Amino acid sequence: MTLHPPHAAPASTWSAGRLAEAAAEIVAAASLPAIVQAGHPVLRTRALPFDGQFDAALLAALVDIMRRTMHAAPGVGLAAPQIGLPLRLAVVEDSWAVDEEVAQARSRAPLPFFAVLNPVCVPLGDERDAFYEGCLSVRGYTAVVRRPRRVEARWTAPDGAARTAEFSGWQARILQHETDHLSGTLYLDRAELRSLSSNGEYSARWAHPTPERAARELGF
Repeated sequence: MTLHPPHAAPASTWSAGRLAEAAAEIVAAASLPAIVQAGHPVLRTRALPFDGQFDAALLAALVDIMRRTMHAAPGVGLAAPQIGLPLRLAVVEDSWAVDEEVAQARSRAPLPFFAVLNPVCVPLGDERDAFYEGCLSVRGYTAVVRRPRRVEARWTAPDGAARTAEFSGWQARILQHETDHLSGTLYLDRAELRSLSSNGEYSARWAHPTPERAARELGF
């Protein structure tokens, strides 16, 4: 299996004013925002770096809305473009209980909630892991993606502090998936397309700790 570099996406053309207005509308709405689906242009543009387009109170409210939207989906990560906002902001949290065999095979450990602004993920070493991966913006499907096993993530916290941390296994996968969203990349751009399965077929046939059986029978 190979790692396919995605095509470069065009930069968002939103102004700072439009970004702040849209964020305020999301926060003020009576219901949680809809998660946009593949085909929406916001998912195919490079999101704008956060550089103070709105104040700390609005940013905190937006992070809270994104966290609640992620929980309701449910998911383990959500990027601002997925709620229609081309901003380099994402939230992550993985507290779901999983089978011990699955957790061990996928190096999956709990990931406490945090938000990242302007994140960058730098691969550490040459090791790659391939596992089935899904996305809240590509509902109904899953496919195998090979990603670096370990990354160094650099980001700005909502309080303005610069942060750096190393992540491995499933935590690294989550961070890479969400950072990809901010560059206009979907997991399908990196996937082994012969592995693409509906959620029903995946549950019936390929829901094993690793995708080795799927690789043999689907030919990837």
